[in-house]
Amino acid sequence: MKTRHKHLRFAAALAAALACAVSCVGAPARVVSDDPSIPEVATNAPSKFRSPEDGWLDISSFVDQAYGFVPLVIPITEPAVGYGAAAGLAFIDKPKSEDRAGFGRPNITTMGGMATQNGSWGLLAADSRHWLDDRLQTLVGLAYASVNLDFYGIGGNGLLKNHPLRYNLEPLGGVVQTKYRLGDSPWWAGLGYALAATQVRFDAPSVTPGLPPFQRDSQVGGLSPSMTYDSRDNIFTPRRGTYVETTAGCFSQALGGSDEFQQANLVAMQYVPLHPKWTLGLRGDASSSFGAAPFYVRPAISLRGVPAMRYQGEQVAQAEAELRWQFWKRFSVVGFGGGGAAWDHFDRFEKSQTVVTGGTGFRYELARKYGLHMGVDVAFGPASPACYVQFGSAWMRP
Repeated sequence: MKTRHKHLRFAAALAAALACAVSCVGAPARVVSDDPSIPEVATNAPSKFRSPEDGWLDISSFVDQAYGFVPLVIPITEPAVGYGAAAGLAFIDKPKSEDRAGFGRPNITTMGGMATQNGSWGLLAADSRHWLDDRLQTLVGLAYASVNLDFYGIGGNGLLKNHPLRYNLEPLGGVVQTKYRLGDSPWWAGLGYALAATQVRFDAPSVTPGLPPFQRDSQVGGLSPSMTYDSRDNIFTPRRGTYVETTAGCFSQALGGSDEFQQANLVAMQYVPLHPKWTLGLRGDASSSFGAAPFYVRPAISLRGVPAMRYQGEQVAQAEAELRWQFWKRFSVVGFGGGGAAWDHFDRFEKSQTVVTGGTGFRYELARKYGLHMGVDVAFGPASPACYVQFGSAWMRP
């Protein structure tokens, strides 16, 4: 109960801080003279942090600048790694003026790092860019981290369910991906390459029952062709449109890895404007792994309220729905709920693990030109309640 109250107090404090910041810039500035015979005059000087439309806090004009950026300082309350913080910068180019959904995406460059109370830390840099008049998209990312997690087994290991093994992952790697638009449509054909060297250290003898076979120094290298359909009206907080992507990964020694395995992933999202102030979002995805995949790349349930890597299996399926109500000016509230399952055998639902989650949150429309809303979610699942600071949608894809 104490943990729950901490999360709720944090959410309330952040909401109050945001409301205070908005109230400070929410009205036009006024010039006041000491001479009572001179009336107050509202200034019309343009502001990079206030919307000319409604006078509310809006960073669109600042982000539009040549070196405009969004500073990010995000508390971490992920149950798997404990309390901490992530900080970084996101440089967002001015979006091209396109009337059609799925076109005119902005370029985004991000860099930052994170650290948590259980000793986990990480550094990340990524760049998503569009070329050739929005016909070619490239994504480049680099990461180095040291993450302390608990291993509960693959597909519901009875021995480890209540007595997980603590381990450390230290990956260093990157990904390069290109996508090409098919004609003048929302369809994209893509190909990605990933390479990562990872050290794995368990706080247990190597003969511990339930401990998976692993190499202390292993590499993962492979190609991932993909097909994507994207008709969302914006990439940050969509109100309408569809996003569907299917990916098939092939990892082998010939491509720089230590193991031979394959992966298949499907994600689908639909955004439906029920009313000018109401938006319904639906998301479903499924993942499968085949062959000698290292345990730390096996699929895992990823939902708000579920500790990272807690429920793993050879196959994973999950679904989530979110309803957002923009109830007053730039402020919104959201409610969400979902469920997922992880299991070991594709042809029979053995050793399955299932989980149900839900929660609520709030949003503020921080950059109307970009469709960017930010806020906080409080999620309830099988573990303690968790708080998530959201930059755009919880399901955001570039």
